[in-house]
Amino acid sequence: MKIAFVGKGGSGKTTLSSLFIRHLAAAQVPVLAVDADINQHLAPALGLDDAEAAALPAMGARLPLIKEYLRGTNPRIASAESMIKTTPPGEGSRLLRLAEDNPVFDACARPVHLDGNAGTARLMVTGPFTEADLGVACYHSKTGAVELCLNHLADGRDEYVVVDMTAGSDSFASGMFTRFDMTFLVAEPTRKGVAVYRQYKEYARDYDVALRVVGNKVQGPDDLAFLREAAGDDLLVAFGHSDWVRAMEKGRSPGFDTLEATARSALRDLHETADAAYERRDPVRYTRQMVHFHVKNAESWGNARTGADLAAQVDPAFVLDERRAAIRQPA
Repeated sequence: MKIAFVGKGGSGKTTLSSLFIRHLAAAQVPVLAVDADINQHLAPALGLDDAEAAALPAMGARLPLIKEYLRGTNPRIASAESMIKTTPPGEGSRLLRLAEDNPVFDACARPVHLDGNAGTARLMVTGPFTEADLGVACYHSKTGAVELCLNHLADGRDEYVVVDMTAGSDSFASGMFTRFDMTFLVAEPTRKGVAVYRQYKEYARDYDVALRVVGNKVQGPDDLAFLREAAGDDLLVAFGHSDWVRAMEKGRSPGFDTLEATARSALRDLHETADAAYERRDPVRYTRQMVHFHVKNAESWGNARTGADLAAQVDPAFVLDERRAAIRQPA
């Protein structure tokens, strides 16, 4: 299951995504955490210190390796250099499975031993802006590595990828917003908080994006009523003040089993909602959307940059379906 946490900057989406990752790991669910935000805060939120976070390998710096592995023996892709962030898989492409070891995970993923009895998750990060990037690079050149991996991911029902997305509506600068089984939009009970929700819902409307609102920093009935009026039935749960979260944000490591009961109940609701989304999976639609954004990117900039007709990379007979991934996977 592929889950995105989105919301305006400062809404608490990184904090809530880290809580959800802990909840899944504590439940012994295989989970891959991905920090795709321009501000790289997921690693500290999962308990890593500054040195450990800085030592994490950046996906953006390993893009040639990722492309070469995923390309496999796909005859429609002439070279790894001709792959762009939206390149879809086809016959001969290598797919990623969460339960396996592969060169992409070996290079980019690191185990994180979570506090208390919360278990272990694997973490991948896009990497921060470097001095060389300033003034000459767009952050979406970093998140392109995440999009390419999601396009080649064959994940099952009881496996989770949790992506902490970039803030606000920046997610719509690529097709990555359509790559998820469920999108949790974290909203504060403020006009700015619900404005991001309305904008996100409007952009996502034509793409069948499953979207639920997670209220955060809710201090009482008035805050809850404000969110309910704005989001209606899209509002799933709400998180209030948490001494556990405050301690975690100060760098302390309280055991996850001491998290407040109300927060643990809300996390169970998130888990049940995400799990139920599996029944709505449509591999044909998912692949069609992937191809749609690839063709758009090819026509907009990809063909000119690579000097090739990237629409030719599309395999019209291929459908990404995890139930058939095992028999499609090349050596």
